[in-house]
Amino acid sequence: MFIATVLANPATRNLEGAFLDSLRNAWGGGDVIWLDPDAAAEFALPAIPENRWQVWTDLQDMGLDLVVQPVAGRRKRMLLADMDSTMIQQECIDELADMAGVGAHVADITARAMNGELDFEAALLERVALLRGLDEGVIAQVLAERITFMPGGAALLATMKANGGHAALVSGGFTAFTARVAEVLGFDEHRANTLLVADGRLVGDVARPILGRQAKIEALEQISARLGIAETDVIAVGDGANDLGMLGRAGTGVALHAKPSVAAQCDVRINHGDLTALLFIQGYARSDFVTA
Repeated sequence: MFIATVLANPATRNLEGAFLDSLRNAWGGGDVIWLDPDAAAEFALPAIPENRWQVWTDLQDMGLDLVVQPVAGRRKRMLLADMDSTMIQQECIDELADMAGVGAHVADITARAMNGELDFEAALLERVALLRGLDEGVIAQVLAERITFMPGGAALLATMKANGGHAALVSGGFTAFTARVAEVLGFDEHRANTLLVADGRLVGDVARPILGRQAKIEALEQISARLGIAETDVIAVGDGANDLGMLGRAGTGVALHAKPSVAAQCDVRINHGDLTALLFIQGYARSDFVTA
């Protein structure tokens, strides 16, 4: 048995019952169950429809997301999340670079690296080198003035943890940022790269080994093994090419507002909804959400 979940942006709430009934009837699905009025609903399916991706494309034009997945095992016991442009709305290194006066150049490298056009580690080292001499205090300034959280993140963490879930933040960014994001949102642990500092200024390098694509896969392996759960019990979320490894290995890998080349390699793509979409596709209703 499979389940189809249709999602709107919770801010626009443009999901119509008549449309859902039409889609359910066309696919021979079960009764529509509303998870959030006008924003999220699901219905059972006997099989994955052959025209799923054509319908997905049509729904994208309507501002809606569609996820079709097996019913069994969809509620997960662990969240593994990327940070930049996933749990927060910015790329931390781009914000630091902007403060250092090299913002446009670094942002271009970041975009190409996240799209899979550049080697992640080489691109990271190139960008960090451009931060050489930046006052360490700028990190706190960026955290205070420029970093905003992705909508729905607090509810995602609080709800999964209230239901016995474990939450890990794994980033190709920097521990100076993951520490704060993990603390605010309630992650149980975090992993990232460490910016090297001397005499109160960035030296333009990071500690080794560098946490990139492979390290995110290793985090999935190590943390799930430590918790005594299967990798299929994990829901992972990210947006960049360096997230593809963990997205492919996790039981459910969610490409959230991802680069097109990344989303194309994932079965679960959320382009319109926020982080609460990760709760809806697990079968949680809005009434089940826990406030942080």
